[in-house]
Amino acid sequence: MANTDINELVDFLKRVSFFSEVDKASLAQLCQDAQIENFGKRDCIIEKGDIGDGMYVILQGTVKVHDQNHVYGTLSPTDCFGEYALIDEEPRSASVTALEETSLLKIRPEDFVNLIASDRGFTKGVLSVLIKRHRELDIIQERLSVSKKEIELSNSKMSGLIDGAMDAIIMFDSAFKIVLTNASANGILENDDVIQRNLLFFLDETSASMLESLVQSYLQGEDKGMDTYLPSAVKVIGSDETETLNEGTISTYGRGEERFFTLILRNIEDKVLAERKISSLTSQTQYLQEEIKQLTHNYGIIAQDPIMVKVLDLVEQVAATEATVLIQGETGTGKELVARAIHNASTRNDKPLIRINCGAIPANLIESELFGHEKGAFTGATVSRKGRFLLADGGTIFLDEIGEMPLDLQPKLLRVIQEGEFDPVGSSDTIKVDVRIIAATHRNLLEFSKTGKFREDLYYRLNVFPIVVPALRDRGDDVHLIANNMVEQLANKMNKDIEPLNDEDKKLFKDYNWPGNVRELQNLIERALIVSRQGRVNWQAIIPNTSLKETNQKAADSIRILTSEELVTLEKENILKALRHTNWKISGENGAAALLQMKPTTLTSKIKALGIVRPV
Repeated sequence: MANTDINELVDFLKRVSFFSEVDKASLAQLCQDAQIENFGKRDCIIEKGDIGDGMYVILQGTVKVHDQNHVYGTLSPTDCFGEYALIDEEPRSASVTALEETSLLKIRPEDFVNLIASDRGFTKGVLSVLIKRHRELDIIQERLSVSKKEIELSNSKMSGLIDGAMDAIIMFDSAFKIVLTNASANGILENDDVIQRNLLFFLDETSASMLESLVQSYLQGEDKGMDTYLPSAVKVIGSDETETLNEGTISTYGRGEERFFTLILRNIEDKVLAERKISSLTSQTQYLQEEIKQLTHNYGIIAQDPIMVKVLDLVEQVAATEATVLIQGETGTGKELVARAIHNASTRNDKPLIRINCGAIPANLIESELFGHEKGAFTGATVSRKGRFLLADGGTIFLDEIGEMPLDLQPKLLRVIQEGEFDPVGSSDTIKVDVRIIAATHRNLLEFSKTGKFREDLYYRLNVFPIVVPALRDRGDDVHLIANNMVEQLANKMNKDIEPLNDEDKKLFKDYNWPGNVRELQNLIERALIVSRQGRVNWQAIIPNTSLKETNQKAADSIRILTSEELVTLEKENILKALRHTNWKISGENGAAALLQMKPTTLTSKIKALGIVRPV
């Protein structure tokens, strides 16, 4: 080989990594003994299994390293292959074929060994490269070790995630052979040894056909997307014949023949049972609501006495408006029933009626109960909470026993009535609400306001439309009508057959004063039905006997001489009773003057003289 050619070849070999640390003089000696071989396109350079006879450096062209049709990679100029043939005579582990016209520099083992033995510079250069490669291999090995640990950790996390999932996860191939399951899947399949078993064998016919159709459509290219919800529920039949109904999703990964599918199933039997229960309860609720409408006409209020009929007229008048209503009356007269009647007859009847008893909640908690609070607003406020006003947004709030509301909280209620807004406890955010307010009390709020126990401005804000619910003793025949209705309902509830009230029974009910009003009546009837015998109730023994007391009192009163002050008080109470009975109508056939058998002008003078004022 000419000197010019050798020099060019030496410069070329300096760019080859295997010889990069060898000096040019040593490389020139190597080139003297090396041979250049040329190969055409598709020529086999090395056949897998042949004994190696030298190392090759690619001078020109491209080759591929392969095992039959599997290609490991391609090599181009300055790349080399066959280095192991320099030190051993083992069979080649892969084939090398030229991809185009290719020139190679072949270095024979004996020439390489001779140069190592005779040229210290050559040996030092080759060793430097080998040491450098060894260090690089150490770094690569260290990185591989770290990567292996990361992969193992990742696999561990993935396995924990899959096995810990409550949903059943099943992976299968295109032939429906199961390749992976988690604990939940083994549970519904009732089998811990399902790998390589056909998934379709664990499904009922309809579910198997549906899943098979989905997979086949995807494999045939009819369905490009496979990450989807299953179109219908899947019924799984376990090895112990237990059937479960599941909803699920299906997805795919891989390509070609190595394509796999992931089926995720969630048991919906509890959900189905709950939906059926809800449907059943909804139907029952609708039925009962219809029954209630039929049984409790006039909003569940039995009223034939004119004074109570007038109350229902007022309910109808105010219900269609947005006016604030103040319901007044003795305890137990049915103020809450009137409030519900107003709500049910209003345009807000499809929204909630929220009730709160202002007298039943401790003073330190009522603000939070009404307006809500933020987390940490006070000791024990571990979570945020919505107040009753926010719950009633769009509907109605019924403030029962409004007279018991703490005085320091009344300005906040006044703000809600005037502005429709409030601040929850512990919050600086103002909340707007649309709430109709109905309040009720057994107290005289006007007198309360004069003594400083109730804000006067709040009283007038609440008293936009007052409704006075009469006491049961002032409702005439209503008392035995209500009693008969209660007897019938409670008798059905107790599965008893009780005779209705006769005329003597009705008189007993009308003669009694009923200080506890309807609530006392209900408790008394319930007690009477419990002790009843053979469908009969001894009402005379049940209803408190006031006739004897009244007789004795009348006898005592007939002996005692009244003072002038007592006579004035007696006359005032008698006039008030007549006015309440006629709903403060003075003149006319049904007026209070006619009841008292005096002229309307005389009655008007007495009302003024006695200081009688109609409640606002």
